[in-house]
Amino acid sequence: MSDIPTTILVADDHPMFRSAIVHALGAAIGGCRVLEVSSQSTLEACLATEPDIDLVLLDLMMPGAIGFSSLLWLRAERSDLPVIVISSDDRPRTVRRAQQFGAAGFVPKAAPVEDLHKAVQRVLDGGLWFESIRAERSEQDAMLAARFAQLTPQQFRVLMLLAEGLLNKQIADRLGLAENTVKIHVTAVLSKLECRSRTQAAVLVKSLDLEEGDDAS
Repeated sequence: MSDIPTTILVADDHPMFRSAIVHALGAAIGGCRVLEVSSQSTLEACLATEPDIDLVLLDLMMPGAIGFSSLLWLRAERSDLPVIVISSDDRPRTVRRAQQFGAAGFVPKAAPVEDLHKAVQRVLDGGLWFESIRAERSEQDAMLAARFAQLTPQQFRVLMLLAEGLLNKQIADRLGLAENTVKIHVTAVLSKLECRSRTQAAVLVKSLDLEEGDDAS
């Protein structure tokens, strides 16, 4: 058995909730190493410097994120890294979208701490945890997930800034890239997402918001 401690990243912008999760993880997994981030930017910085993370516990509503955008970015950046979504929005459609967008599990924030223990252990063992999900599948969400899955991490960053309404020069300044490089990325993003314009791409990003669409229970 490996002596390397399990490393879990908790991504949530509420300090008290993060503290409660850290305490719960300590009780469930002896000797585990827990990292904490509170926004999309600190999430990206952490993954850049910590290559040995075993699991991410992800809140969907952090600064810099639009609904499922952090989950999709994680899947693009580290497809081998399992993610459990922990959210106060546990509507059936939200849970199903989390699954279709690549999460390995979903735990409502109101769930008993025992459920979190079981979910973490199940996913660390290579399984899935979707106790509240039914078998329905949204073909629209599946197609959306497939489109976003084609983007590289850098293309996803460009897309998120494009969705903010930034021009190519502004995106280049923000990411430290040449403007022509950004132009190439934008062209690739529009092609992969099957969008004819930047506006269409921005609307597609908006569709990741938790408030978008009806709950197809």
